[in-house]
Amino acid sequence: MYHASYTGHPLLFYRPAGTSRGELIRKDCWFLKISTEDGKTGLGEVSFVPGLSVGDPHDLEINLDHICKLINRGEMSLQQVLPAVPGIQFALETARIDLERGGRRILFPSEFTRGREGIPTNGLIWMGDPAYMLEQIRSKLETGFRGLKMKVGAISPDDELGLLRRIRSEYDQARLEIRLDANGAWTPEEAPVRMAALAKFNIHSIEQPIPAGRREDMSRLCVGTAIPVALDEELIGVSDRLERKKMLMEIMPAYIIIKPGLLGGFSHAREWIDLAGELDCGVWDFYSVMGGLNSIWVWNRFGLANRDHIHFTRKGYELQGDLFFNAFLKSYDNFIDRVYMD
Repeated sequence: MYHASYTGHPLLFYRPAGTSRGELIRKDCWFLKISTEDGKTGLGEVSFVPGLSVGDPHDLEINLDHICKLINRGEMSLQQVLPAVPGIQFALETARIDLERGGRRILFPSEFTRGREGIPTNGLIWMGDPAYMLEQIRSKLETGFRGLKMKVGAISPDDELGLLRRIRSEYDQARLEIRLDANGAWTPEEAPVRMAALAKFNIHSIEQPIPAGRREDMSRLCVGTAIPVALDEELIGVSDRLERKKMLMEIMPAYIIIKPGLLGGFSHAREWIDLAGELDCGVWDFYSVMGGLNSIWVWNRFGLANRDHIHFTRKGYELQGDLFFNAFLKSYDNFIDRVYMD
């Protein structure tokens, strides 16, 4: 017999985080707790991202309360599939895995959770006025990042190009990888023009240049532009496996961005990864590599994350960059091997 409960915990931003969809000042989340009669507990997070997550916070909490009651009455299994509420599905799956692993908050043991390896990630640059964005860029580079992901689509094209020009004047492609994230900011007509102007700065990839749901237009962008395209928002809400495969075959992106908390859990994320592998789309599952829920505490314990449990230390960033670089080269080598074997 299981007992389920939840606790709301809104996260308030110290400084508004700008994207092309507007500024984020608050992020609602809930923690689902599943307990057994012998005292073990599993935790799962329901993360809600405005403009991305399915549904709205009020309905989500109503559904979460209802699901807890069903579990407490023994009327719902922890294996239950909940395609209509992917955020709750993720929390339920995470809490179940945590219980199965002894309630230690280590879902996927790895060299990282054992403190032997780091995990590469990008230094995220939020939108704002050019001075603020440049301040963020300087801070990330001084911290030791070898890759930046810059939000684009909200400030003027000239300001964006000016920032990239300043970065590339000091850091060439060999020293710094740059990724962009448009969050669907551009129309299908303006996206090729904007991307062509950005391509001269040796951009690794761009996430979601146009809004989700424009598959034919997105497919043309994937084929006809100089910057490889990564799908992000496009994946959210697509729960049927055949429909997922159809979408990837129609668009043929260079990469897909896996966010288990928005896609319905690790099982759904794995399905996307398997489909991408079949179609040769690149995937980097940062959440799983990092160690899963609460892994930031492990990072801190081994000197890889700061005391705020948000930002990493220089050592952590350097290890992450090295690990990502090696993983990328290994993936490329595997691809070349397959090509020659074929």
